[in-house]
Amino acid sequence: MLRVPGYLPIFLVNAFSMWGDYVARVTIAAVVFERTRSPLATATTLAISFVPTFLGRSLLGPVVDRFPYKSVLVVSHVSRALCVLALVWLVMTAASLLWVFAVLFLLELIGGAASASNLVLVTDLFEHDRPLYARAVGLTAMAEQVNQALGLALGGGLVALLGPRVGLIIDFGTFVVAAIVILVVVQRQPVHGSRGKGVRGFVHDLGSAIGDLAGHPVLARLMALSAVASLGIAAPEALAIPIAGDNGWGGVLMATPIVGAVVGIVVIGRFDVHRQNASIVPLALAMPVPLLVTALHPPLAVVVALFFVSGLLQAFMVPLQATFALATAPAMRGRIFSLAGSVAVAAAGASYLGAGWVGQHTNPYLGVAICSAICLVLIVALGLRWPHRHVNATVEHAYATSRSTRAA
Repeated sequence: MLRVPGYLPIFLVNAFSMWGDYVARVTIAAVVFERTRSPLATATTLAISFVPTFLGRSLLGPVVDRFPYKSVLVVSHVSRALCVLALVWLVMTAASLLWVFAVLFLLELIGGAASASNLVLVTDLFEHDRPLYARAVGLTAMAEQVNQALGLALGGGLVALLGPRVGLIIDFGTFVVAAIVILVVVQRQPVHGSRGKGVRGFVHDLGSAIGDLAGHPVLARLMALSAVASLGIAAPEALAIPIAGDNGWGGVLMATPIVGAVVGIVVIGRFDVHRQNASIVPLALAMPVPLLVTALHPPLAVVVALFFVSGLLQAFMVPLQATFALATAPAMRGRIFSLAGSVAVAAAGASYLGAGWVGQHTNPYLGVAICSAICLVLIVALGLRWPHRHVNATVEHAYATSRSTRAA
């Protein structure tokens, strides 16, 4: 898998930049909590990192199909590095949080198109070996979880020991290195093309993506499951710092469900693709259940265990993402991936805000439990109408196509 031409540098760059990005997120969140002592303000900081990504992905989706993926990635990384420099200056000068939020908003807005470009580029690399692509999705997801855990845990430690400036400088370096590596190593990939030209064609591309996604019996359900599950996934991370308080373990607690997800990805990766897809709904149903126990206000060690188990069950996202990618026509991947990603990001941002609001008006422990209960109800409602036969047919067609392509 790592020997596929072009995959290794993309894999390393994506992992490296994500590690630094999460260092910055937890750094800014800790700064906001230090100034305000408010769980809602802290969760709002995390939500702000998702809302502009929603706009960037939804509005810039057609751009991914119109320009070389390499160019989009390089420009995005350089622009985000400049935004991080602005954040360093704002934190050093104790500027208003409104300015901090504005620059953070711009940083994540620019990253919207880069995320979609990276997904399309990786999917294209494995077009003729789809079982290997399923393994690549698992490896990428595991690397993302590991780098999130490292970034969150290290970010919390850096803020406590060295201050927020160090974390942001690290983030700046990761974007610069990512841009250089992509510029030098990654080959220019062909553009699949777009159906329309100009502003009218751009708007047409957006509309066609919405129609194609909403009308697909499998893609629409996979997207819906990802969206409703985000509340149970986001609540522990959104309220981890308020739960930990001033003991310096906020970053570690935020990273705990991510560590659990890494273990879950390793386990589910040992199953064949059909068994992986059969486990999507059962794992999604089980994921929020351990978090209900936080309503009892257990000791911090128990909270860590509950967060870990819930993260373990998040492994259903791996086959969900792989099936979604393979079921999407190549010519529409840029805009479909962007649109679906924007929906997921919007759901995550709303989940952070909702968890922060509930935690503010009750307490952080009860906030996690309430959000998890709502998540469970939504997944049950979706699972009762899950199109099992359509999903199975889609999986079979995707991998049968791969076998016939290799045989030819």
